[in-house]
Amino acid sequence: MAHEDDSRQAVPNPRGRRADGDGGTRRRPLRERHVEETVEVAVPVRTAYNQWTQFKTFPRFSTVVRGVEQVRPTVTVWSIGYGPLRHRFPVEIVEQDPDAYLAWRGLEQNPSHQGEVEFMPTESGGTAITVRMLLEPRGAARLLTRSTGAARLVNAELVNFKQFIEGLGQEGGAWRGTIRNGRVQHDHPEPPRSRVAQWPVG
Repeated sequence: MAHEDDSRQAVPNPRGRRADGDGGTRRRPLRERHVEETVEVAVPVRTAYNQWTQFKTFPRFSTVVRGVEQVRPTVTVWSIGYGPLRHRFPVEIVEQDPDAYLAWRGLEQNPSHQGEVEFMPTESGGTAITVRMLLEPRGAARLLTRSTGAARLVNAELVNFKQFIEGLGQEGGAWRGTIRNGRVQHDHPEPPRSRVAQWPVG
C-alpha cells in the first residue's frame, strides 16, 4: 500500500520503459518507498521464470510461506507465518510477461503489500531476479519484518530461491500465459460453448 506522500509518482524504470504486448508502454506500479533486492541465479531466464511461477512450490524453499492455493487463473491465497503465527491473504497477478516480468497486489480490504519481480539475462547465461515490494505488514508478517527487517527478509527469500532452483537445475513446471490488468490474454478466441452442460456445439 502506498504512502499518501509518495502515491503520485511511479518508480522510474532505470533501463527505460518497456513496451507491453499492445505496443504501448507501462510504468512500474510501485512508488518511491519500496524494498528492492536482486539476486543472480545460475540458470537461464526461462528456467528461473518457469519455476518462480510455480507458486505452490514456494513452501519448499521459503522460511515464511506455509502454503499457496490457486483459486483462479490470476488469484492465489497465500499463508505465511513463523511458529504458531499465521496470516492468510489473497493476491492477484495484475501483469505477467513470460520470461520478463510479473506484478501483483494484495486483495485484502486494507492491502498489506504489492510487488513486482523482473527477470533479466546476465552475461554469464544466468538470470538476475529483482523483487520490488511495498509492504505494510500486519500480524505475523509484522512480527517477521520487525525482527529481521523487510529488505533482509526479501533478500533471504531470494537467496533461498537461488539455492532451490540451482539445486534442481531445471524447473519443476511452467505457466507461460500473459496477463494484462488482471486478465489472462488468449492467443486464440475461445470456441463457442453450449448453454447445455456437456452438450457439444456445432
